[in-house]
Amino acid sequence: MWVLSRSTLEKFWKKHPDAKASLKAWLSAMKGAQFASPNDLKRLFRTVDFVGNDRAIFNVSGNKYRLIVSVDYEMGRMFIRFIGTHAAYDKIDAEEV
Repeated sequence: MWVLSRSTLEKFWKKHPDAKASLKAWLSAMKGAQFASPNDLKRLFRTVDFVGNDRAIFNVSGNKYRLIVSVDYEMGRMFIRFIGTHAAYDKIDAEEV
């Protein structure tokens, strides 16, 4: 998968250093991965959740943070839509970010 907006993650882990290792591991897992469907993604990340509008939600750093990506399975791309604390996540609509 090609991850777009990686700089968003880098900015986040500079502000929240405890998330850096988890986010780098996530990026590494995505680098060579190919997912044809949400089921393929779920096989690698058992705790991933899905909402409408092709959004996948990942728990980061032991569920301390949330990462939302928009997935284009056909093109093999993920676009970072949101990374933040649970409190910030609770204030957004995951399908619309």
